[in-house]
Amino acid sequence: MGKNNQNNGYAMCTTCTIILVKTAYDRAPWFRIVREPLRCGMVIMGHLYDVNPDDYLVKSDGCRNCVRFIKTGLKEKSALFRFLNGIINPVFDSIMETIVSEEEVLEAKKHAKEATLA
Repeated sequence: MGKNNQNNGYAMCTTCTIILVKTAYDRAPWFRIVREPLRCGMVIMGHLYDVNPDDYLVKSDGCRNCVRFIKTGLKEKSALFRFLNGIINPVFDSIMETIVSEEEVLEAKKHAKEATLA
């Protein structure tokens, strides 16, 4: 389990990646070309570092198998991932900010809080 990502045994999340990615994919189909190789790389690294997103207890079925749990597990287990994430994540976030609005990010944060604290 992700020790730093729990609420009474359940996984916690601050921003719903699923909602933001769906919005970005709908609005900018080219975004898949940016995100999917990164997501695939995280999944492969997750297998290499024995990170299983199913190990995280979730209160919402919509949260199952979210890539956020792989990312959290990799941050806990892999110095290489932390290094790569430190370089890639700011660029990824700036791209995402050009696609989704600040209001949509706030809604994704609200949804994540409700889904994990419900």
